[in-house]
Amino acid sequence: MSLNEISELARFLISGGLILVGLFFLLVAAVGVLRLPDVFTRSHAVSLTDSLGALFLLGGLALYQGFSANLAKILIVLVLLYLLNPVIAHATVRAALRSGLKPWSREDR
Repeated sequence: MSLNEISELARFLISGGLILVGLFFLLVAAVGVLRLPDVFTRSHAVSLTDSLGALFLLGGLALYQGFSANLAKILIVLVLLYLLNPVIAHATVRAALRSGLKPWSREDR
């Protein structure tokens, strides 16, 4: 194997590992949506794990793509996710509070 083939294989394996880690965090977010009791805890779980999952997933895709026009698009999506995800989570929770939803407590069992 030449050095170029080894570097391509390493890039492929590392990007695949990053994508798998990202998918794991997105799976944790999906389980959180299904298992947690109210919109407030669900929003908290999803907003945190979604950002981390997107970082690993898009980082793996960027590494796999190399330097190209697709890399620029991936980075734009990543920046937009990191800017908009907290704003959307905050707006969702604020709308839930204003509509009269109460946070879950142990007495609500």
